[in-house]
Amino acid sequence: MDTSQVGSTLGFDVTEPAEIVLQIAAQAPLHETLTVSNAGQQVEVVELPGRQHLVHAPKGTLTVTYAAQVPLTLPRPADVTPIERVVALRPSRYCPSDRLAGFAIQQFMTKDAADTVREIASWVNRHVVYTVGSSGPSTDAADTLLDGRGVCRDYAHLVATLCRARDIPARVAAVYAPGLSPMDFHLVVEAAIDGRWTVWDATRLAPRQSLIRIATGRDAADTALATTLSGMLTMPELMITAVAGGDLPFDDHTGLVELP
Repeated sequence: MDTSQVGSTLGFDVTEPAEIVLQIAAQAPLHETLTVSNAGQQVEVVELPGRQHLVHAPKGTLTVTYAAQVPLTLPRPADVTPIERVVALRPSRYCPSDRLAGFAIQQFMTKDAADTVREIASWVNRHVVYTVGSSGPSTDAADTLLDGRGVCRDYAHLVATLCRARDIPARVAAVYAPGLSPMDFHLVVEAAIDGRWTVWDATRLAPRQSLIRIATGRDAADTALATTLSGMLTMPELMITAVAGGDLPFDDHTGLVELP
């Protein structure tokens, strides 16, 4: 079976013993390995629902290594459920759709949901400049709209916010993205159209057909690759790999694509 190869290496400098929740595992791998070590000693990892992993990290240098093979063809994703629709219409920490409702109504007049999402993603692509280091942990979609700069999470937050402001359920998905350059974890949007989750990437930096889901949530607060629950640490090392099985598909970023 043809597969895509994905992986990540995270290096943490733990200055006080810490609890960390990792979200770096692919959702439907054929094979995978996850190792966590401190000074050559294995550290226990507990898998939580949603493919999250809880690590009790001792003081010192913590190294996390993940690798997986993911099939190119996965089952068709499920329909949008009623509770998913409700959650994906609410404002959230980084997606203040209530604050941008007036702008969205004035700017995006299309009544058809697919055309509206397509127009929003295209508008964000044209009006936001991809700029590394231009945003931080507190930057929300309103900030990005005003500043006109950002990285993938800022593009995704703004698209999701504008969709919700036009009464279209939207959420974000953290993914491995074969073809992305420079390689990194990537954040895209899923918008509900005719009862199906369709994926949109306003950065247009990687083909949507090759994306591999890691985590799904309201915004980046739900999909962070590492969340510190207690203790103190920094993450000076991060390396991502994502290689598609076969040639990368062409994507004009206007058609309806679903993320397995």
